Amino acid sequence: MTLISRVFSGADQWYEQATKSVEDAIAKYGAEQAVSLPDTAYSLPCIYAMLGLKVGTLAELKAVLEGQIKDLMTRNLRVKDVFTSGIGSALCCEVIETCKYIEGKPYEEPIHGHLSDAEIREIGLPLVVDDIPGVAVIIGGAPSAEEAKELVKGYQGKGIMVFMVGDIIDQCVAQEVNMNFKIRIIPCGYDLSSVIHVVSVALRAALIFGAIEPGDWDGMWQYTMKRVHAFVNAFEPVDDQTVACGAGAIQLGFPVITNQEDNIWNIPKSLIIQKDTKKFDATSLEARDIKIKFVQMDIPVSFAPAFEGEIIRRKEMQIEFDGSDPNQNGFELVRTLPMADVEDHKIELIGPDFDEMEVGSKQSICYVVEVAGKNMQSDFEPVFERKFHNFINCLEGIMHTGQRDLIRIRISKTAYEAGFRAKHIGEVLYAKVKSEYASVVDKCQVKIITDHDMVEQHRKDWAQAAYDKRDERLLSLTDESVDVYYTCTLCQAFSPSHVCVVTPERLGLCGAVSWLDAKATNELEPTGACQIIEKKGVIDERLGAYETVNEAVNKYSRGALERVTLYSIMEDPMTSCGCFECICGIEPMSNGVVIVNREHVGVTPLGMTFADLASMTGGGVQTPGFMGHGKSFIGSKKFMAAEGGIERIVWLPKALKEQVADKLNASAKELYGVDNFADMIADETVCEEDPEALFAFLTEKGHPVLNLEPLM
Repeated sequence: MTLISRVFSGADQWYEQATKSVEDAIAKYGAEQAVSLPDTAYSLPCIYAMLGLKVGTLAELKAVLEGQIKDLMTRNLRVKDVFTSGIGSALCCEVIETCKYIEGKPYEEPIHGHLSDAEIREIGLPLVVDDIPGVAVIIGGAPSAEEAKELVKGYQGKGIMVFMVGDIIDQCVAQEVNMNFKIRIIPCGYDLSSVIHVVSVALRAALIFGAIEPGDWDGMWQYTMKRVHAFVNAFEPVDDQTVACGAGAIQLGFPVITNQEDNIWNIPKSLIIQKDTKKFDATSLEARDIKIKFVQMDIPVSFAPAFEGEIIRRKEMQIEFDGSDPNQNGFELVRTLPMADVEDHKIELIGPDFDEMEVGSKQSICYVVEVAGKNMQSDFEPVFERKFHNFINCLEGIMHTGQRDLIRIRISKTAYEAGFRAKHIGEVLYAKVKSEYASVVDKCQVKIITDHDMVEQHRKDWAQAAYDKRDERLLSLTDESVDVYYTCTLCQAFSPSHVCVVTPERLGLCGAVSWLDAKATNELEPTGACQIIEKKGVIDERLGAYETVNEAVNKYSRGALERVTLYSIMEDPMTSCGCFECICGIEPMSNGVVIVNREHVGVTPLGMTFADLASMTGGGVQTPGFMGHGKSFIGSKKFMAAEGGIERIVWLPKALKEQVADKLNASAKELYGVDNFADMIADETVCEEDPEALFAFLTEKGHPVLNLEPLM
């Protein structure tokens, strides 16, 4: 058989299987049974992305299968027809998987199946900043369970996100490989049709971040090829259905690497035969042109961004350090010292090491990173500190939460048994500070202190004084007090026309880039993502409109944007990339705005979920009346200031409201003289999708929004 005939044969099998799935479902549930995949605004995302059709019932699904999908499965002996049949095969997979979801989630742990829109947005920023430099899709079973583990863990150690289909899942279970979305090793399912859940991630990335129009075939595959650095590893035996799906993968720009030689033909950069399966990783990275930045560290556990989501339960914990415990102390601090006072790569432990501490106990710890450099500035210190959370969480078996003197660190028994000790925290902090901030840090040393009394003394003498000084500095930083703002274009890796304008009172919408972060980024990389905008040419202070801001967004969006305002949700609002933490939208009855965060899965008073709202705003487009933003912007005095500010906020998810309540209350008191403003804001315990119940609550509370001018 030729490769073309194998693709066509596989496509026929997929069509037959999809047809049976639909017919069986109609026989059981009826043709008008509603169908959708959960927690997505795109109905059946792949069909929607490739065909521009939203499918809502089994009858509609059957019609699309027998019509548009069948039409893709042509039999002309041309390369184009091979690829369209491959895409058709992929869409058949979505049909099959959709039928499985009619009665709810069909999979149990560790199988993940379909990814939600929120999960895709969650990995958006790591993909943008190359914490996730690529995506591996592994199909079938490795020659041995040991080799399966080695391949998966090898990819994880390089930051590659791993999806698994078929026997490799059981191989990893046998090898006790930890698998879940948070650590970026995701078992999609045992059936080959579950591979569509990976394809769905790529196509929704194009919809969410790239603003590619549904049904724009060329736009979709160009986006996935250029911006989603995925590849496939297919272990032999590779049957015709796998070959057909492989054709779809290649059409999307994802090379397929396999160890099968029979009835497989090598196609440079697309279909690659690699007989030595131990070289799958190297061959895959080369085929997708993925370059891995590696920092050498003398530590006994793995280090990779994938471990940032790792949870260490109490029963898995060797020891814990908790700065929030009144009986313990903990803090993290960066200090800038004269060059002569810093000995490069000195790691000093003061106090007992981990093997001298009782198993399961709470202890005190602080780590003080002391740096020197001719270009070092004190404003960089808190920027470095905020990165400690990421650095330490990248250690396998270590969990870090909090910041400053409210840190909590858990060391797992597994990491401890591997030999992880206090000095290794110092090794990580040294290596990462020196590598990431080489332009300003010439020398670096680390003090790790576990003596309780000394930690407490240094917290008072060193840390608290530094924190107080910074807080005073931050409080003085307002949009009016600085002469420059900054662009941030990090997200253009996925949203080519999006430009954030970062000010002291408005951080990047991802929640990760403050004005000080942008300033530091510009200092460290003058030609990078954060460029200076001199604050000149005021057009309208109320709106936050400046000539220089317009010039900057026009330049860095390459003409896609002409005007942006900083303080308005209605007039030329800032664009959104798709990885924003929150989104707000106008609620007409109350004359206010509803805000919902990515983690909230329920319906809002607008009758839409986060996914529904976010689908209207991503991809670097301006959407008057809707705005993506960071959580910390909610309590800002500049939050939609042109339309009345935070007084417009009428509904928040309860968990989010609790997070931002203190800042909201403080700003409302200062701006409007209103006490306990957060208590006037409704949440899901008051109402979900009922605007009348929302209005009644606001009336009862005397919410100030009821006295404001109409938004529209």
